[in-house]
Amino acid sequence: MAKKKSKKTLPEQVLDQHGIAYTPWSLNVMDQSAAERAATLAPLGLKDTDIYKTLAANGDKTGPIVAVLPITEHLSLKKLAAISGNKKAHMLPLKDLQKTTGYIHGANNPVGIWQNKKFPIYLDQSAEDREYFLVSAGELNHSDQVNPQDIAHLVDGHFADLTE
Repeated sequence: MAKKKSKKTLPEQVLDQHGIAYTPWSLNVMDQSAAERAATLAPLGLKDTDIYKTLAANGDKTGPIVAVLPITEHLSLKKLAAISGNKKAHMLPLKDLQKTTGYIHGANNPVGIWQNKKFPIYLDQSAEDREYFLVSAGELNHSDQVNPQDIAHLVDGHFADLTE
């Protein structure tokens, strides 16, 4: 379940180019309930609070904006709008996700989106003091364990309260 994969994704190639350490994981927890996730992660020494999702929204003034928050939490679009200089924000429709971010649902990655699109990226404040979190590696069922500060520095991201 947690075997390392050999082919590197674009986000992993970018991390390598910038000398950012990460550990690749093969995980499939996206469609699992909290109990199923806990059962999958516990033998690996991980908790569901270690996994962060990358969500894309549209601001009424800025256009696309990206939020990275724990998989266990819900994004506050009102807070995301406020910190990004928008009056309102709404989730990007799934039909527009790949065209806008370059990634399909479940594979959005802050590094890949930044590398391809340079959209503003906001990370939930819960990640700011963490040693690591897991984010999608840019492919379904693949994640990278990486230091949140390293990601924020690389993508010019900002930590903020993003959750409801």
